Amino acid sequence: MEQLKTIGRELAMSSQGGFGQSKEFLDLIKSIGETRSKAEEDRIVLREIDTLKARLSSPNTPKFKLKEYLMRLIYVEMLGHDASFGYIHAVKMTHDESLSLKRTGYLAVTLFLNEDHDLIILIVNTIQKDLRSDNYLVVCAALNAVCRLINEETIPAVLPQVVELLGHQKEAVRKKAVMALHRFYQRAPGSVSHLISNFRKRLCDNDPGVMAATLCPLFDLITIDVNSYKDLAVSFVNILKQIAERRLPKSYDYHQMPAPFIQIKLLKILSLLGNGDKKSSEQMYTILGDIMRKCDADSNIGNAVLYECICCVSSIHPNPKLLESAADTISKFLKSDSHNLKYLGIDALGRLIRISPEIAEQHQLAVIDCLEDPDDTLKRKTFDLLYKMTKSSNVEVIVDRMIDYMISINDHHYRTEIASRCVELAEQFAPSNQWFIQTMNKVFEHAGDLVNTKVAHNLMRLIAEGFGEDDDTADSQLRSSAVESYLRIIGEPKLPSTFLQVICWVLGEYGTADGKYSASYITGKLCDVAEAHSTDDTVKAYAVTALLKIYSFEITAGRKVDTLPECQSLIEELLASNSTDLQQRAYELQAVICLDAHAVENIMPMDANCEDIEIDNNLSFLGAYVQESLEKGAQPYIPEDGRSELSNISNFRSQDHESSTHALRFEAYELPKSSVPPKVPSVLSSSAELVPIPQPSYVAEVHQPATSALKVSGSGSSELKLRLDGVQKKWGRPAFSSTTPSPSSSDNFGSNNGTTQHESISSTKLKVHDVSYDSRKQQPEVSSEKKKLAASLFGGASKSDRKQSYSGQKVSKTNSHAADKSNITEATSSSDIAAVKATSQPPPDLLDLGEPTVTSSAPSVDPFKQLEGLLDLTQDTTNLSSSEVSMPNAPDLMSIYADMSSSSQSTTVAPPPNVTKTHLAKQPSKGPNVQEFLEKDALVRQVGVTPSGQNPNLFKDLLG
Repeated sequence: MEQLKTIGRELAMSSQGGFGQSKEFLDLIKSIGETRSKAEEDRIVLREIDTLKARLSSPNTPKFKLKEYLMRLIYVEMLGHDASFGYIHAVKMTHDESLSLKRTGYLAVTLFLNEDHDLIILIVNTIQKDLRSDNYLVVCAALNAVCRLINEETIPAVLPQVVELLGHQKEAVRKKAVMALHRFYQRAPGSVSHLISNFRKRLCDNDPGVMAATLCPLFDLITIDVNSYKDLAVSFVNILKQIAERRLPKSYDYHQMPAPFIQIKLLKILSLLGNGDKKSSEQMYTILGDIMRKCDADSNIGNAVLYECICCVSSIHPNPKLLESAADTISKFLKSDSHNLKYLGIDALGRLIRISPEIAEQHQLAVIDCLEDPDDTLKRKTFDLLYKMTKSSNVEVIVDRMIDYMISINDHHYRTEIASRCVELAEQFAPSNQWFIQTMNKVFEHAGDLVNTKVAHNLMRLIAEGFGEDDDTADSQLRSSAVESYLRIIGEPKLPSTFLQVICWVLGEYGTADGKYSASYITGKLCDVAEAHSTDDTVKAYAVTALLKIYSFEITAGRKVDTLPECQSLIEELLASNSTDLQQRAYELQAVICLDAHAVENIMPMDANCEDIEIDNNLSFLGAYVQESLEKGAQPYIPEDGRSELSNISNFRSQDHESSTHALRFEAYELPKSSVPPKVPSVLSSSAELVPIPQPSYVAEVHQPATSALKVSGSGSSELKLRLDGVQKKWGRPAFSSTTPSPSSSDNFGSNNGTTQHESISSTKLKVHDVSYDSRKQQPEVSSEKKKLAASLFGGASKSDRKQSYSGQKVSKTNSHAADKSNITEATSSSDIAAVKATSQPPPDLLDLGEPTVTSSAPSVDPFKQLEGLLDLTQDTTNLSSSEVSMPNAPDLMSIYADMSSSSQSTTVAPPPNVTKTHLAKQPSKGPNVQEFLEKDALVRQVGVTPSGQNPNLFKDLLG
């Protein structure tokens, strides 16, 4: 609103009539800009609305004035007031022959109306006529309206004209036609599914603007089905190469960067095409390295292109030199004084560590600085990075930092996210049970209401089961430490309800187990909890049950039970409680106290919380009772699946059966009850539901056994009788719920391929440049506290140790959770290495980035994605593997996963089942033809576009 007023004041301060508007309009904008309250602004706008209503309704208003009034209506609508009275005038202006008035009318219509407005039907014919106009400006205005106003029902009316305009001689018309088809695809994909090939053709358009507009619909199509567009990878690489070599006109430059927005869109597309596909990725290495080397890092748009390059490098099949260049770029981002660039660096680092976790160790101090930065957004992004880097060696430091940050913020949503992450990391990487209990205590204490109740149950189960070994001493120490910590915490105010439930349960089970605390002390604490939370029935219930356990254990041990006065008053209070659950627990506690030791031992055995409970699902113990009831005439039990055939008929005919048992029948003397709706059956089965629709004007139905649908009573009044036989499944909910929507197939596109391909990088003994702070410029001395924190987070490896870890083979991780987190395979069989060495190496590419000489593992398949795919048998299973082996029949998902897991140490392209590794090694490797590539590149340079001139044959060679 303030920006709108500023624009209005600038417009008002201009010379009178300088923008072709009247002084009255300029005064209106000036008066609105100078208002000091919303009420004053509303008074001015309402007065303007009354003026416009009067003038627009006048038949003698000249057209040039009508144009200004329409612009004033747009201004009124922008200020949040209703201007619907003038919509029809905007529709009428689209019919005008004047180009200026027609374009103004289209502009107003696209701002006023939406695709579901009732007035849309009035402009469809006008749009059809204008799409066939000889003036390309009129055609462009109509296409703008098509993109905004045409809905799914009216698409067929204008679709033929839009498709015809794809071949228009004006590039602006072709560009807007592509945009219109893209909009049609977004609203109704089925309406233009047969026209998708036009996007491929427009990719080779002579005008770069049309080609750039085509990238948007192609990006959407590739996101949905990447395998259908693998053949376009070479074309996209060639386009990106021409743009990077500045073959586009100067008009496409932005801050001295050649068409940066087109580059960003192409990099997004390439990241999808190269994800899990080594062959397609190899075609991208040269141009990606060229862009990262030549890109200007001094401007924001240059940094945006560099960031997109890093995202692409982290998505495609890894290349050592590209990863090295990406690490250097990230180092520049993290060293910058701009928080925006640091944010980009942290985000890009989080993408690269999925492929090579060692890269993060170069930037330890930079990550620590971002973690301590006062910028909250940067700090949150750094916590996201640490969350991805967590393992058993640094989980304590990271979780403690996250808990401290959670305590310091007030954002409810982000506190919930941090709490859930702390619980997840603690459950997955906990070094000891004691640390897990202490961490859960902190989380529950400061964010207990934000944690899922399942976490509390897991904590109680851990304390009850202990370490899962035969070491009873360690289990007792664990429980004693839990009791001591809870007795210290129990007196603090404002503890969450879930945490109090855990405390009461632990104190009831193990409060007196080690003999350190007396029963009177524990029961007094529990009574204090129940009294302090008198409004929370759940906490009081846990407290009463804990008292029951403590008294039972005391009686079983033969010790005398001394009920404290506060406990006695609590029992008396709960005996008269409105909650039946609390009453029941209080009565049970009162009854158990009066029993002897033998009875109490059978009722409440010691340490029986881990015993398995046998559940009889068939309820066989009720067999005698059921048989006795059947002998007495009770109806037998009918299973739920067998009730569908009898439910409706029995319910609808129950009244007829009852009426036939009487000696006298009085139906002829009953008055019609037209206002009473028919009786709905009390039980509606899923297979035969009938939903009667009441008709007040009809006579109420009388359910009698009759053979005719229409029956006339003896009194002369006609009664409509609806026949129920043979008309089931015709009305009601089953007609709508019979067809359930099929689950949409999930797209498995992302940057997860890095974890499956890390083996290929680690086995080449990749050395990443050490871009630490000391190697580039003189930095102030780092404090010992930061060094200790970095050592805790990143493992404390020195620079020389890190270099050895880069050049040598990584040590396999012993912690299974850390192995699951990083998803890194550490070893390659010697036979696989020999097979790879036997293959011939392809010639290097233009930038000498080189073919990686490492063995690459086939991209693994996410088992959770496969389990989701089991729900949809029609899901395209070809996306589950990047191998080029065609399956003749629909493959079994679980067998595919088994094959993928067994072949994780093999090369990228999976051989047929009858081909051994020896045969595979003898096959010549496929690589790019350098001579053909250079000849083609020379031809492109000859016919290309230079910054000083334009060639109409710019993209002729892309698809050929």
